[in-house]
Amino acid sequence: MNTNTSITERIEALRSAMKALNMQAYIIPSSDGHLSEYTPAHWKSRSWISGFTGSAGTVVITLEKAGLWTDSRYFLQGAQQIEGTPFTLFKEGVTGVPSIEKFLATELSKGAIVGCDGNCFSQAEIERIGTALSPFGIELNATHDLMKKAWSNRPAIPTKEFFAHPEKYAGEATKARTQRILSELKPFGANAIVLTMLDELAWAFNLRGNDVECNPVGVGYGFIGEKESVLFTIESKVSDALKEELKKQGVRTAPYEEIFTYLSQLPADTCVLIDKMRMTHSIYQSLSKECGKVYATSVVTLLKSYKNEAELKGVKRSMLRDGVALTRFFIWLENTLEQGATPSEVEVGEKLTSFRAADPMYVCDSFDTICGYQDHGAIVHYRAEESTAHKIKNQGVLLLDSGGQYLDGTTDITRTMALGKEEPEAQLKQDYTLVLKGHIAIATAQFPEGTRGNQLDILARKALWDRGLSYGHGTGHGVGVFLNVHEGPQNIRTDNNPTPMAVGTFTSNEPGLYRSGKYGIRIENLIVTVEKCRTEFGTFLGFETMTLCFLDNRLVDKTLLTEQEIEWYNNYQESVYQALSPLLTAEEAAWLRAKTQKL
Repeated sequence: MNTNTSITERIEALRSAMKALNMQAYIIPSSDGHLSEYTPAHWKSRSWISGFTGSAGTVVITLEKAGLWTDSRYFLQGAQQIEGTPFTLFKEGVTGVPSIEKFLATELSKGAIVGCDGNCFSQAEIERIGTALSPFGIELNATHDLMKKAWSNRPAIPTKEFFAHPEKYAGEATKARTQRILSELKPFGANAIVLTMLDELAWAFNLRGNDVECNPVGVGYGFIGEKESVLFTIESKVSDALKEELKKQGVRTAPYEEIFTYLSQLPADTCVLIDKMRMTHSIYQSLSKECGKVYATSVVTLLKSYKNEAELKGVKRSMLRDGVALTRFFIWLENTLEQGATPSEVEVGEKLTSFRAADPMYVCDSFDTICGYQDHGAIVHYRAEESTAHKIKNQGVLLLDSGGQYLDGTTDITRTMALGKEEPEAQLKQDYTLVLKGHIAIATAQFPEGTRGNQLDILARKALWDRGLSYGHGTGHGVGVFLNVHEGPQNIRTDNNPTPMAVGTFTSNEPGLYRSGKYGIRIENLIVTVEKCRTEFGTFLGFETMTLCFLDNRLVDKTLLTEQEIEWYNNYQESVYQALSPLLTAEEAAWLRAKTQKL
C-alpha cells in the first residue's frame, strides 16, 4: 500500500535523476514499452510514483509540482488515490483544465528540457508533444528511462513462457497468417512490418502468454518481411517445442533487445509500413536510414479486427458458457442476500470469478471486476478494495461489469440490478430505461457500409441528451478473441475515428448514466457487425448481439419505450432463456424463466 510519505520520496528520487540530466520536467504515461493499456509490473511506473491505479492517466513531474491527468472515468478514483500526496488532479476534457503541454508551457521557461521514456510513447505522441512545446522554446528529450534510477526495486520484465494458440480456435495457421499480412502490405508499396503491440504480436504468430494480468499476451516484438519473420523475446519464454513449431511456420526467434540492432541494419530493398500510433518512438528511431518507409494504419490491427468464422464460433460458445456462469452467480447472489448475508463488493467479485472458473475453458478474468454497490456504481472504473468496499444489502442497486478470458473467446458484460423486494424508485427506473433506449438503438441500428462508430454514437445518447443527461465514456470498444478486452481500430464514441464499422468486427455496446453519490447504470452487451441487406442504395450493415444474460425487468419503465423497443427487449430476453436453459438444471431454468418474462 502506498503511503503519502513513500509517494513524496519517490517524487524526490525522480527529481534527483532529472537534475542530473538538467531536465525541468518528466512525463510518465500509463503505457509500457509496447504501448499496452494494461502493463506488466515492470512498466507500472505511473502507478508506482503516484499511487493512482486506473488504466488511463499521465503523470507530469516538474521540479516544484506534480500533476495527474486522467479522463472522466477516473475523476473520482484519481481524486481519492492521490489525496494527501503532492499530486494535483487535472481533469481531462473539462473546460478550463490545461492540457499537459499548456501546463508545461506555463510552468517552464524557454530553454527548458522535458524528458520522457521513448520506449513508452508512440512516435505519433512524441511528434505531437514536441510540436506543441516547440513554440515555447521547450525541448522534448525522449531518450532516458529515469525509472531505472528512481525505482530501486523495480520488477523485472516477466519471463513466463509463451504458448501456442491452436489453429482450431485461431482459424488460420501462422504461416498462412503472415503471408496474408504480407499480401496486405503490397498495395501500400511495403514488404515488411514491425509489431510493437503485444496483442498484434500474439495474433500474428498465434501465440498467447501470461505476462499481463487479464490479457493473454507475452512480452516481445515481431518482424514480418518477405525474407523472414522473427519473434524477438527473452529466450526462456520460448520452449524448445514451441520454437520448433514456430520454425515450421516460418518464424525464427531472436533475443528481445536484438530488435533495435536488427531494424538499424535493414537494407534499402526493405520497405516498412509504419503506423505512428502503434509504433514506439524508440523502435521508430532505430529503423535503418537506408530502408523505405510508408505510413498507414497497421494492416495487422485491421486484419485482427475482422473475426473469421472459427473465431466467431468460439465467441458464441464462450458466450453460452459465460451466460451459464452469470445465471448461476445471480441465483447465488439473490439467495445469499435473501438469507440476510451482506457480502462485500470484493467477495461478490471473487464469487463471480469462481463461477466462471468452473468452466474448463476459462483462463482468467478479462479485466478486474467492477462491482459497484449504490454510490460506488457511479465510479465508472471502480475497483473494490476490502478496506473501503461496501457491504451489499438486499436493497438498492448493483452495477456489475465483468468478463472472462476463455481459450475460444473473450467476454465483457455489464448488468445493473435492483436488489431486494422493494419497488425501485421512479428516478432510477427512468434513468435505467433511458440508458436501455440507447442500448437498443445501437443494437438495432442499420447503416450504410462505410459508416464510422462516431456517426452511430448519437443513437446511444439521444434519449439522455433530450433530458439534459449524458455520460463521459465511449459507447463501444473493440474486443479481441482470447486477446485484449480493449482493442481497435473501430469503436463507438464521440471522438472522430476514420475506421468504419466492418463485417466481422466485434465491439461492445455500453451506454450508461452516473449520479454521483447515488448510483451508476450501465448496460453492456458485445455485438458483431453483420450485413443486413443490399439495395440499389448500397450495402447496409447492422449488429448481432452475442452476449447472453438476462436484463432486469424491474428496472424498466415500459411507458418510456416504443413498441419496437419493447419487441427487441422481449425477443432478447427470450433468446437468453432459449439459449441457456438447456445448459441449466430444471430449478435454474425455472429461475431464469421468471427473470425473462415479457414486459
